[in-house]
Amino acid sequence: MWNKETIHELVTEQREYFHGGETLDVSWRMKQLLKLRRAVESHEKELTDALTADLGRSYAEGYFCDVGTVILEINEILRGLKKWARPEKHFSGLLCWPSISTKVYKMPYGVSLIISPFNFPFLLSLGVLAAAISGGNTAVIKTSSKTPNCTKALQNLIEETFPSKYIAVVDGGHDIADFCLEERFDKIFYTGSPRVGVHIMEMAAKNLTPVTLELGGENGNWAVIRKDADLKDAARKIAFFKMCNSGQICINVNQVAVAEEVAEKFLAELKNAIASQIGDNALENPEYPKLISADAYRKCAEEAELYRDRIVCGGFGDPETNRYAPTVIYPVRSDEPIANHELFCPLLPVVPFKDREVDSLLDEIARREHGLAFYVFTKDMGWANRVMSTQQFGGGCINEVCLHLMVKGAPFNGTGHSGMGSYHGEWGFREFTHPQTVLRGSTHFNLPLREHPYSGPENAFKMRLLRMFMK
Repeated sequence: MWNKETIHELVTEQREYFHGGETLDVSWRMKQLLKLRRAVESHEKELTDALTADLGRSYAEGYFCDVGTVILEINEILRGLKKWARPEKHFSGLLCWPSISTKVYKMPYGVSLIISPFNFPFLLSLGVLAAAISGGNTAVIKTSSKTPNCTKALQNLIEETFPSKYIAVVDGGHDIADFCLEERFDKIFYTGSPRVGVHIMEMAAKNLTPVTLELGGENGNWAVIRKDADLKDAARKIAFFKMCNSGQICINVNQVAVAEEVAEKFLAELKNAIASQIGDNALENPEYPKLISADAYRKCAEEAELYRDRIVCGGFGDPETNRYAPTVIYPVRSDEPIANHELFCPLLPVVPFKDREVDSLLDEIARREHGLAFYVFTKDMGWANRVMSTQQFGGGCINEVCLHLMVKGAPFNGTGHSGMGSYHGEWGFREFTHPQTVLRGSTHFNLPLREHPYSGPENAFKMRLLRMFMK
């Protein structure tokens, strides 16, 4: 169905619809968000079944990480949208006298393109769509070709809920994505890898289209465990999220650095946590998800083989089902390849360090590309707060993993190779709107400061006034 011509027709149709002005009304936008929420709720089983088919996700995990989180996002937007969209009023300042009133309107960009990944096919499409709708935009959603069942479920939901001139879902491979990127969109939102992020920006630059990127990061996300940490608690939390979606989470722990003074104790707790949550053989547990493709499985299995002699937990899988067990590798040096790239699978390298040398470790991490997430486990809140306020990363937690993504009112974002821009709640509304400043001038009592001439003794007062007003 989709080709260069049909995509061009779709974008043209959406642009005409946007110029009609219907999406500008905030009350109308809220009605669309309510329709979207009802659609997600009524299609819950279809969505969770699709997650099971494509990713092997259990119902609970599918609802927790995708479907329910979308509803949470929509509800937050509904509660705040009228306030966020209200024009801001500003005093124009003495320099602009006699103008006293300036307003900042929050204007939609127009026709938006949302390119979503395979790992959270509903959260990272419908969650972003909610932000686009809140800003008053139309949207074309380009889904991942790796999750055909989720794409079909998403198409059914959108087609039953919105006309294509307003919201549409486009499926297909990289060629279709490039056809989309060749069009002149007004806003592009992409979630995926830094490598593809570079391509997105190059294509967007041809039309000077503003871009939001949510990227996994080049070097992965570190969790640093000090010797004073609650090891059982840290192991329980890290184990859960490392197994969630079989490790295919952009903010997941990529490598653990643990104080060597407590490394053996932590490893014991980590192995116990994995076994207690998923069983001694994860492949026999129907709740354990699978890797997205045979190629993803192959890459995971091959990288595990490179460290076969240091695997302390897991290290096996089933190529027939693309499921690979949670695998802990210890010890790993911080300069080894597995500790220097995003894994996106259930492999977990553990890097020991001397607790007194933690600052050297942090310095090494800081010199790499910025991660999307960063986690520390310690009882020393003073140290933890200093670290969190001086390291550069997208977002993170102290004594927790991944849950900063769920905090209402807080932005989710990356920096550098882990992304640019942010969204969730009001931050998503801001990301899909342009703040448009409008000053209301006056036809009376205008000061002569903005008129020539400035030279001569009779005009010296102009500079005195300028210096006074510009303090």
